[in-house]
Amino acid sequence: MKILVTGTAGFIGAALAQQLLARGDEVIGIDNLNDYYDVQLKQARLDQLTPQAGFTELRIALEDKHAVDQAFKTYQPQRVVNLAAQAGVRYSLSNPQAYIDSNITGFLNILEACRHFGTEHLVYASSSSVYGANTRMPFCESDNVDHPVSLYAATKKSNELMAHTYSHLFNIPTTGLRFFTVYGPWGRPDMAPIIFADKIRRGETIDVFNYGKHRRDFTYIDDIVSGIIHALDNPARANNSWTGDKPDPASSPAPYRIYNIGSNNPVELLYFIELMEQGLGKKAVKNLLPLQPGDVPDTYANVDLLADAVGYKPQTSIEEGVERFVSWYRHYYPIH
Repeated sequence: MKILVTGTAGFIGAALAQQLLARGDEVIGIDNLNDYYDVQLKQARLDQLTPQAGFTELRIALEDKHAVDQAFKTYQPQRVVNLAAQAGVRYSLSNPQAYIDSNITGFLNILEACRHFGTEHLVYASSSSVYGANTRMPFCESDNVDHPVSLYAATKKSNELMAHTYSHLFNIPTTGLRFFTVYGPWGRPDMAPIIFADKIRRGETIDVFNYGKHRRDFTYIDDIVSGIIHALDNPARANNSWTGDKPDPASSPAPYRIYNIGSNNPVELLYFIELMEQGLGKKAVKNLLPLQPGDVPDTYANVDLLADAVGYKPQTSIEEGVERFVSWYRHYYPIH
């Protein structure tokens, strides 16, 4: 297939593009290479993609409607995976406008292009952060998600609502995937694994919020990519048994679906740090701190819906995943 992927310089986007190319798909990759984090890392991910046959790189910001429309018009993608977004919960406290520009305006431009250029299926990144103040575990797609605790989460909830509107009005199949704490090789340097690895190796103190009692549904990158591809290959369908008397938030009479995509196996942050200590051969110096504004104490994904719909099954244990991450980290960030 011809697939347009936004965010191909990003952690998940680059890994997805690699797998799509490996199975013979043509990939049109969009990214604006913004400087939210290390541009060299983004370029290094792209450098693995650009020499490959079937990959086209476009340097576009999603909020540039004309450029997005031109990309769709020129390449006529059959399916679209929207992973580009302004990421990060904490950054949304200091630069909220970036989230509106990329995550709201940018996503609207993707929806409009899908509408006008005949896209067969749109898969887009939502987030476990939409569960916000929920405390019932595991998080299920039927749960209420009307109480986000960060602007980032609010934009992802907005994406789900916007997608439903376009599925309803224009019959565009849309699938939203709520990602749960993705980690692995080529991960983002603003997230805990690389921050922790850097500081542990240098003997510096790491800030551990919520006293390390956070539980996170850490999901290895290969499992995430597998889930995305399974979802992409199975366009959302209308739920013919849906009723407004007892509305199911994860489906619709329109071709619209929402799925959790996680490991279904949350672990405490202190255990994650312990595994990194083992891999790096060095103990962490921990500064235990209370919960930060915008953070949620626990995430735990019920993935039954995605498993039933497309056969999704995470394969990578936290022990194996951290070992692979540390191996990549040592190679990519050698000690000088």
